[in-house]
Amino acid sequence: MTMEREESELIKQKRAKLDAITKKGIYAYGGRFETTSSIKGLTDNFSEGKAVGLAGRIMACREHGKAKFYDLKDSTGKVQLYIKADIVGAENFELSGNLDIGDFAGVKGETFKTRTGEPSVKVTELTILSKSLRPLPEKWHGLKDVETRYRQRYVDLIMNDDVKKVFFARSKIVSSIRSFLDKRGFLEVETPMMQSIPGGAAGKPFKTHHEALGIDLYLRVAPELFLKRLLVGGLDKVYEINRNFRNEGISVRHNPEFTMLEVYEAYSDCEGMMKLTEELITDLAKELLGKTVFEYQGKTIDLSKWERISFADLMKEQFGITPEETEGEWIKKIKKKGIEVEHKELSRTQVINIVGDLVEPKAHNHPVFVIDIFKEMCPLAKTKKDNPLLTDRFELYMGGMEVANAYSELNDPIEQRKRLEEDIKETKYERRLSAEALAKAETTNDERRKIDEDFVRALEYGMPPAGGLGIGIDRLVMILTNSPSIRDVILFPQLKPLNTD
Repeated sequence: MTMEREESELIKQKRAKLDAITKKGIYAYGGRFETTSSIKGLTDNFSEGKAVGLAGRIMACREHGKAKFYDLKDSTGKVQLYIKADIVGAENFELSGNLDIGDFAGVKGETFKTRTGEPSVKVTELTILSKSLRPLPEKWHGLKDVETRYRQRYVDLIMNDDVKKVFFARSKIVSSIRSFLDKRGFLEVETPMMQSIPGGAAGKPFKTHHEALGIDLYLRVAPELFLKRLLVGGLDKVYEINRNFRNEGISVRHNPEFTMLEVYEAYSDCEGMMKLTEELITDLAKELLGKTVFEYQGKTIDLSKWERISFADLMKEQFGITPEETEGEWIKKIKKKGIEVEHKELSRTQVINIVGDLVEPKAHNHPVFVIDIFKEMCPLAKTKKDNPLLTDRFELYMGGMEVANAYSELNDPIEQRKRLEEDIKETKYERRLSAEALAKAETTNDERRKIDEDFVRALEYGMPPAGGLGIGIDRLVMILTNSPSIRDVILFPQLKPLNTD
């Protein structure tokens, strides 16, 4: 019998049991049920002879003579139920015969321990709360199509406690971030998710249309420009845990909808953001894992050491490129390294895009701050005092992934306008293209970004010097939960639709 046919037969059996329950005048999709505690609360503080009320999903059923044993599971744990006709009553015992694995039930009864010492509940009242009509998989991990776990996350959560632990950990990480920043006087704020001009980052936006206003809007690629407006307005320390959207590729590290933490602090700078980042991530590891040395995908990460590596030095060492040279000189040097360049004319930004990924630091067993990043790669950052061709910026790498980005914010409105104008001349939405992708990219500049004139106007009112920080929450959760893919830490990741033809 094929798997599909077997499932169809089980569905028929479940529907027949639903009909039997309904014919007895029982509604199989009940309502409120009063519980005395969670199942974990009961088992952690277990004592015999206690009257309890519990609710959850039936995950196993065993018959032993005239008695039945069920495993009842809620979001916190599992406990065994003992159902016997002379205790629960003939009507409820008959009802139990129509219960299946996957059904939700509420029970009242008394705690006891079996002969083997297992904490159990002797059921005196039984209520069906929801009849499941599809069978649960017997071996969820045995599915060959691993994406089915992501498509049917609800089943994944039912069957896989480790998956559930990841999302409990994610929630704890986010709440711990809030607590960390709140204690340091930062104010949590919310900024628009629909914007008339997408800005603050170089990702390609999703476009929509507002009917009432008759205008096109974009889902935000970053909240940065609005958060800086708040610095202008006198809110000196702000943060937002925000959803961003970028109409780009999907991979084990990229999802078009993702979560970022952005932090801005007046009178701080890149160095201040570096210190804040170290403290935040170290505190998160201690709170979640109880240690600062842990494993991520076979690699050791030691938070007792934070290294700094110069991007400018890497460019010089690996390609002989220095920021003082022209883009023509850069192209000659990368061609000597065997990198094909099909475009006849490339801007400085595009040349950096070709080689930028190639000079990212190799995996280390500790966090690495990449500093001394070329000015062309960040039009919103201040340049270094000792070298105006480099920015006062860092990118943080952990476990081989970029996790955070920060810089001393550019608050000079005249310089900011100039840099934005230069950026528009040089870049399309896809900033960090690989050599292969760039070669295939269209050369037209139809999708140029506009200058956000209101942002520049805000700077003209005066913005204090400040440090700004962005941390990818999804990637940070990956590292702290030892998850190999971003899809493992997003409850409902974006996936290619199934072919239903």
